[in-house]
Formats: sequence, C-alpha cells, structure tokens
Amino acid sequence: MNAGSYLANAGIYMITLIFELYLLAVMLRFLLQTVRADFANPISQFLIRITNPTLRYFRRWIPGYGGIDWPSILLLLLLKGIELGLIALIKTGNLPAPAGHLILTLAHLLKLVIWIYIVIIILQAIISWVNPGAYSPVTVLMYQLTLPLLRPIRRAIPPAGGLDWSPFIALIALNLILMLVIAPLQDYGNVLAGYRVRLL
Repeated sequence: MNAGSYLANAGIYMITLIFELYLLAVMLRFLLQTVRADFANPISQFLIRITNPTLRYFRRWIPGYGGIDWPSILLLLLLKGIELGLIALIKTGNLPAPAGHLILTLAHLLKLVIWIYIVIIILQAIISWVNPGAYSPVTVLMYQLTLPLLRPIRRAIPPAGGLDWSPFIALIALNLILMLVIAPLQDYGNVLAGYRVRLL
C-alpha cells in the first residue's frame, strides 16, 4: 500500500464520519417527527438546533405534504448522494452511473433506518435488564420511536412467561430485511453504477 492509498483511506474515513454524523441527526429528527415524539425533549431540541440551519433553507422551496416531511427526505438523499459520490471519486476516480447512484443512495438510507432501530432495541433490552424502569430523556425517545414497531408484534404475540418477545422478533425481522432486501438492493445498485463488486 503506497502513501496515496493511506491518504485515500483517511479521506474516505473523514468523509464518512462527517456525513454520517449529520445524516444520523437528520434521520433521527425525521423518524421522531414521523412517530410524533415529544419535541420538548432535550434530545429532540438538540437535533432541531443542529439540523434547522440546513432544513430551514429547504423548507423555503419544498413544503411538507401529506404529513410527510419532504424537505428532510430531500436533504437525506442529497447528503447521502454527495457522500457516496465523493467516496466513489476517491476509490475509482469517477462518479457512479446516475441510476445506480440513486439506488445505492436509497439502499444506504434504508440501511441507516434499520440500524437505528436495531441499536435502539438492543439498548432498550440492556437497560430493561440492568436498570428496569429507568427514566431519562433518552429512554423516553427510544420508547416513543420503537413503540409503533413493537406494538403490532405484541398484539400478535403477547408476553409469555413474563417475557416480552417483541424486541427479539423485531430484531430477527430487521436483520432479515438487511439480508433479503437491502443487500440485494445494494448489489443491484453497484451493478447499475458500473461496478462488478460491491464498491459502495
């Protein structure tokens, strides 16, 4: 590995770090809005403060419609598209073909949503074992975010033996989506982008 490769890896790392942190903030805000979480919560207020400067600009031109925050969706697509484009330029010296780039962008955003839920469900399970009944701004938002996902499972499969099986079932379902939907979508996007292997 030559010096150029080290610099390229460092560049990819910094691009990924910067973009993913901001993408995470915008995605969390979007998901919390979707489930109508408590926006007086300090965590919600923090997310609003750091995402408002960018979203305020998008809201001037694109209104929300049908109860969906389209400016946030457009910002997520734009940020992820730029991130993947920059990484492709560093790795190959070229931008991916537009159709493949779009599919890869969608696949990576869907993957981010799924991983957010996987991590939150695991954290909730750990907290329930270590400190059941714990209350904090973070646990409140985690509960509000995962309730729409876990509630239908609890209705279909009620707690048995004092155990709530809904987090376990949700984790299985989310991982299956990663394997059976997101991975093929990424592979298809890479093919359309002009890559023979999964590059992005």
